[in-house]
Amino acid sequence: MSVLEGLPAPRRGKVRDIYDLGDQLLLVASDRVSAYDFVLSPEIPDKGKVLNQLTNFWFDRLGDTIPNHLVEVDVHRYPAELRRHADQLEGRSVLVRKAEVVPYECVARGYLAGSAFREYQETGRACGHDPPAGMRRAEKLDQPIFTPATKAEEGHDENIDYDTLVEGVGTEMAATLRRVTLELFSRGRDLAARRGIILADTKFEFGLVDGQLLLIDEVLTPDSSRYWDAAAWAPGTEPVSYDKQPVRDWVAGTGWDKASPPPELTPEVVQETRERYLDAFRRITGRDPVL
Repeated sequence: MSVLEGLPAPRRGKVRDIYDLGDQLLLVASDRVSAYDFVLSPEIPDKGKVLNQLTNFWFDRLGDTIPNHLVEVDVHRYPAELRRHADQLEGRSVLVRKAEVVPYECVARGYLAGSAFREYQETGRACGHDPPAGMRRAEKLDQPIFTPATKAEEGHDENIDYDTLVEGVGTEMAATLRRVTLELFSRGRDLAARRGIILADTKFEFGLVDGQLLLIDEVLTPDSSRYWDAAAWAPGTEPVSYDKQPVRDWVAGTGWDKASPPPELTPEVVQETRERYLDAFRRITGRDPVL
């Protein structure tokens, strides 16, 4: 996606462009895809629209738990200087309040997977928690757990324990973040379950505006969450996920050293990944995204 002329230069992340408009931000979800901390090519068509609209779907349903940073999602109600870019912004952008970002990822896990499972294999612990002995990959935990992490500007986030979070934000804020994270996770898990999908884990981000805690960033998307097909889930195996796993698997199978420029994705991998994102959107929302 090209830079929008007439606007301040954006802060360009791996997959999103952020335009600072003063007391508001314009967030634009691109179709870029990353793996192993590299942006790959070609892009995944419509990925940004799917993730942006799925986040808005969740914001709409979670607003009674915690307010969010949305100001406007309809490009036709944007300010005039933004409406002239409507063809590029339609469906893939939002206007939001500028918040003071809480510098931690707030992660909820209902299953033992990913970095938590790797730590469990090595130490018997998982992000400051002590699951029962003998648990298998992708096995359901007795109760969802809160496992915060640092927000890394580059590279991977690092899991921390709850006491470290308390040291960073204080006792009251840490307790609020834990409570809200687990409540949001439970609501997302329950809706997904009704659609035949397991929400294994997810991460939320929060910000402060005039002292009020807001839910910000993307919410319960395949890029910020681990979604599995409930019908295919089996403890002890690696479930099929609704995300960019085809990209990771293909890249890993090329022999790429993860240091030099990455190989070009094949058309087949691009199409399979696009279908994963679309399938997740349709199953969760019960409708098609606006593309």
